Amino acid sequence: MSRSAPIVDSVTVSVPARLHLGFMDLHGGLGRRFGGIGLALKELGTTISIKSTPHTQVEGPDHERARGYLENMRRLLDLQANYHLIVEEAVPAHAGLGSGTQLALAVAAGVRRLHDLPLNVPRDAMHLGRGVRSGTGIGLFTRGGLVIDGGRSADDLPPPIICHMPVPESWGVLVLLDPARQGLHGPDEVAAFAALAPFAAEEAARLCRLVLMKLLPSLAERNLAGFGEAVKELQMRLGDYYAPVQGGRRFISSEVAAALEIAEREGAAGIGQSSWGPTGFAFVSSHEKASRIAAIAHEHPDCRGLDIRVCTALNRGAEIKTRTVAGADHA
Repeated sequence: MSRSAPIVDSVTVSVPARLHLGFMDLHGGLGRRFGGIGLALKELGTTISIKSTPHTQVEGPDHERARGYLENMRRLLDLQANYHLIVEEAVPAHAGLGSGTQLALAVAAGVRRLHDLPLNVPRDAMHLGRGVRSGTGIGLFTRGGLVIDGGRSADDLPPPIICHMPVPESWGVLVLLDPARQGLHGPDEVAAFAALAPFAAEEAARLCRLVLMKLLPSLAERNLAGFGEAVKELQMRLGDYYAPVQGGRRFISSEVAAALEIAEREGAAGIGQSSWGPTGFAFVSSHEKASRIAAIAHEHPDCRGLDIRVCTALNRGAEIKTRTVAGADHA
């Protein structure tokens, strides 16, 4: 919006959840490390609404973290206003779905749009402590689909997005949430990376080749079998590397592991764990087939307690809507 646009009364920001399919280069010998692969989900995400008020009030799920992001943005932009911020919807924290980055960027975008300021997603992400290892959440906020970042260099800037591709919306994406567990995060995540053995350069080369010469071409051709084979191999190699800090397992949730085994047996492809989990995922050729597999897993005694969703890739970024004093909505 331009500064001559009608005064904004409130802003609503909806940001898609993301699956983290893995890293390409944990060796870092070429000057950049990590190189994340992320995919946006349509049915899971974070939504916030914000408006100016005489006194600041923040409510909803994960409201304390949202309050921290709001205060940081107020300092960054040197704003004197107060706000009513509602977190209307949020994915579970520390589940491997990018909840922290989604919430941070949603709050930042809401504040900027409310004051008719241009978005600056990379700068805000860096200021709010997001994108430390992966730039996929930042890229998906803007573009959706599947994105790959170029890895983090020594300058501490968010990794640049080097690839963006749409994902067939006809594919079903099984997302397996385990409400009883959380993935590694914060100091525990830092300690986990420090405890792992050095990642072999040859293994990093294999993963980069796998992504460039199999995963991406298969996606471009809408070839689920090839895409799934590449994702599974990437996940299995990374899962074996992470196993020493995940209790000797590729998946931190035994229930998610059991459900993924069922899903693969029933024809799903590209099984894996998003980030440190516990959320698992698998790709299926249609939503109908994905729903059938989800029903089978729900009934299995080894999968009790899981929240299994059938989702769709989202091939657009965050949605920002404003409401003017006159009551008109603007995207």
